[in-house]
Amino acid sequence: MLQPVVILDCFTVEPSGLGVPPYLSTYVRNAWSALRQARPEADVRYVTIDDVRWCLAGGKPTVEPPLSDRLTYSATVNRDNAVQLLRDAEIVIVIAGDAVPSVHLHAVNGSVEEIARALACTRGRRYLLGPLSTYALDSPAEYAGLFDAVHTHTVTSGDLLLGSRRPADYEQMRRERDSFAGLVDQMPWRPIAELELYRGCTRRKFCDFCNEPAKSPLVVFREVDDIVDEAAQLYAAGVRNFRLGQQTCFFSYRHRDEDAIHALLSGIRERCPELEVLHIDNADPLAVAAPVGLRIAKLVADFCTEGNCAPMGIESFDPVVIERNTLTCTPDILVRAVEHVNTAGAARGPGGLPMLLPGLNLIYGLPGETHGTHVANLRGLAGILDAGLLCHRTNVRLARAFPGTPLAALGEQEPLPSAEHFASWKADIDFTWDQPMKQRVYPTSLRVPGLHSYFVSEEGTYWRRLGSYSIQVVERDAAVPLGTTGDLVVTGHSPRMIFGERVASTS
Repeated sequence: MLQPVVILDCFTVEPSGLGVPPYLSTYVRNAWSALRQARPEADVRYVTIDDVRWCLAGGKPTVEPPLSDRLTYSATVNRDNAVQLLRDAEIVIVIAGDAVPSVHLHAVNGSVEEIARALACTRGRRYLLGPLSTYALDSPAEYAGLFDAVHTHTVTSGDLLLGSRRPADYEQMRRERDSFAGLVDQMPWRPIAELELYRGCTRRKFCDFCNEPAKSPLVVFREVDDIVDEAAQLYAAGVRNFRLGQQTCFFSYRHRDEDAIHALLSGIRERCPELEVLHIDNADPLAVAAPVGLRIAKLVADFCTEGNCAPMGIESFDPVVIERNTLTCTPDILVRAVEHVNTAGAARGPGGLPMLLPGLNLIYGLPGETHGTHVANLRGLAGILDAGLLCHRTNVRLARAFPGTPLAALGEQEPLPSAEHFASWKADIDFTWDQPMKQRVYPTSLRVPGLHSYFVSEEGTYWRRLGSYSIQVVERDAAVPLGTTGDLVVTGHSPRMIFGERVASTS
């Protein structure tokens, strides 16, 4: 029997990318390619923290069926022997870390305590890859003994045993990349593959809280054919859902090069003719608000699939907070960016959803914040609502001082008003902005076809399509088998989801 080498996915969340299943992160694929090159004779296994929890719980979920279990939801084909694989593995690469706070309906990211418990089963060499590596290097005593080496950005067959502090060259990663079929085959779910276009941030001034310049101080772009080739390799492995999302701004690829973006989108469409989802993530409102931004938004609407979202960081409508944190985007710029995306993408596709809408990101807890900051945010959002514009989703969070950022360099600060009022401020935005916007984008009686059931809670069954920040439709008081497909008609709204009734099933 071949000795296993294991990728232990504890999930990742960053401003530029999501690595929580069904998203198939760049970190997982990078580790897969490096291990296959470094140990071509080995049996490379993909294991999630959910697999480990399942084994350690005696092979039982933590809630009674038909309710869905968040702690073991993303179990792989290796679920029942995950601990044995860790014990037998020559090498274990742990992928983990949240660079921003995250809460997911169907997933709980692996904690440091859980990782330590999982690695207590191992006898081979242990390596760390992902955002957690920055915390490990910043507080070495806290992580002492857990890992033999740390990789902050990427791992290659050449530096696997040594650790690395800089991202590998894209050409080197391209040479190591091979078939992903064996990886995808170990995932019972339909994955969405995150595709990275470049590293770094194209802004002249960097936002004080953002970790992207710390990851890569220089902007390095991938070639169009490299990205398209990777999409084709994933497609050959059975992947049909893609998100161009592991970068700070899709619109800024190749410095807002329309021809390059056209070649990228059309190339993916040509090489992956039967794809189901092609979405983007992350859009700098400065780029979107420029004249070229409107033209790029039209390319996205033409080549990508409906239900797409371009999340933009205004972060704050308060001019004091904007100046103190070098945010650079003013409310006027944001409104123009929102208008451009609406002009290009507000038309609905055959499945009933707009082709492309903006998303908004707001951050509380930044230096300069006062009670007036919240008032400015409410007024700014009200202006967009009053203008009749559409937005896909709004993300409101508290700032986190990620090691290596200017915000972290400030050290401990006096508590800001949001420390006490964040919950109530977020509720204000939920009910004065989010819920009315849900009613506008997803009006009552709208029929949304092609949904699939993916989570059952005490409230009911959650339905969605795969995609970037896809809308959740809750069928109340129902326990529908997971994976069932059907059409739902919208019957009601809340700030974070909509409610619906099933009218037809296609399976």
